[in-house]
Amino acid sequence: MGSLSIWHWLVVLLLVVLLFGRGKISDMMGDVAKGIRSFRKGLNDPDDNSQPPKGGSQ
Repeated sequence: MGSLSIWHWLVVLLLVVLLFGRGKISDMMGDVAKGIRSFRKGLNDPDDNSQPPKGGSQ
């Protein structure tokens, strides 16, 4: 009773596809992939704004 069988997962998958449709799911996954790509690019690119400005106000 504690674990779900393959039939439970197939029913859940069928309901998700019926509710959202295949087109929306593929669009959503494409958006997730774009977000991950831009996040990784942001980690790899040096950011010039991260350094404090020179010549402080003191």
